[in-house]
Amino acid sequence: MKFMKFKLPLGLLSMVSILAFFSCSKDDDAESAVNESAVITVENVIEGKSMTQFGTFQNAGSSPLINPGESASFTFYAGKGQAVSFAARYENSHDLFFAPANPGIKLYQDNGTPVTGNVSSQIRLWDNGTRANDSALPHPGTLESPLKNVSEIALTIPASQLLKAELTHEGGTKFTLKLTNTSGGTVNETPISAGIWAVSHISGTTLVKEDPIFSPGKLSANGLTELAETGKTTALSQYLTGITGPNSAFSPVLVVVYSGNDNPIFKTGENDREQGLKELSQQGNADVLASFLKTKSGVKEVYVLKDQATNILLPRINGNNGGKVSQTISARKGDRIALATMYGQSNDWFIAAVNNGVDGSTRGDISSIIGLFDSGTLESSFPGAHIGSQPAQTENQPVKQLANPNQFNTLPSLPQMIKVTLQ
Repeated sequence: MKFMKFKLPLGLLSMVSILAFFSCSKDDDAESAVNESAVITVENVIEGKSMTQFGTFQNAGSSPLINPGESASFTFYAGKGQAVSFAARYENSHDLFFAPANPGIKLYQDNGTPVTGNVSSQIRLWDNGTRANDSALPHPGTLESPLKNVSEIALTIPASQLLKAELTHEGGTKFTLKLTNTSGGTVNETPISAGIWAVSHISGTTLVKEDPIFSPGKLSANGLTELAETGKTTALSQYLTGITGPNSAFSPVLVVVYSGNDNPIFKTGENDREQGLKELSQQGNADVLASFLKTKSGVKEVYVLKDQATNILLPRINGNNGGKVSQTISARKGDRIALATMYGQSNDWFIAAVNNGVDGSTRGDISSIIGLFDSGTLESSFPGAHIGSQPAQTENQPVKQLANPNQFNTLPSLPQMIKVTLQ
């Protein structure tokens, strides 16, 4: 069989070539458009805790007991609205303990002035409700049957005259509480055991936990019985360990797409440029810096991501997911993507992409390139015991990445606090 050969006219051949060209170009453009589009998602994954700090105290001598005339001190951090609570066993009893009424000793006046001096009037004596108050019986006495609720108890001498409490403000949000056994020579003379102290987080003007150590009107729990009956702090310390940690929100998130080798948001080693980083790191206001960046050469896209309900990104609380925001952005290979958000429980700390951000073609979880920074504009304070609405001491220091442990405590790793993905 003989096949016939057909020859296309020159004009038709040209048209086919042109159509093929446009078809390829269209496919290439579509693929390019897909590659230039990404969704950035930022999520607060902090497991929010109730307490910002806790610790133990005891006599510095050979015995942990605080005998008449002896003292013990502990230092802690607290911002306006926070209080310090503590508990220590009244040793000449079966289950009595000293503690301030909840939520604890007030640390600031309403105008924000730190409280100092003698605060003994806030000390009470409490009955743990687990042992009968029969001083004729040798310790540990007999079990209450049924068990009673924790309740305040009055002795011949008021608790405030048996245990003296003196508060010193060390500057910033740092305090020292000195406890002195003043029971000597009274009818209620007693040693006082080693004790435990705690400070609750505050959300706005509300303490997250107003009963950190004990709950009057309820049965003793969480290791308090061990302290009240034996003066040991182990069980209560284990409980407080589980509920102590960060509880920080993040501010609206600034996201920038840009070109070049320099992150336009900030540079470590440089002082604040007065372009809006101060407002972001101190107040959580990203709008000032966003407005400036929109005028800067090399910046292609600027976004401020806000939670629709709260604006801010709350931590995970009681098993619920933390705040989460997403934004479709335009970024191609060779572009850079950076972001920044305030670490809410601080004076001027912020979370941001380190160095020069990530390439615009990056996809997946990029949490590992996120760091915690100090803008150097306000004096740093214990995270969770920050100055808040009070005027903090201003600084003029270079921006720096914070180590972990930081100068105050140890925070979770950044991927345990914030998750950032590009898809």
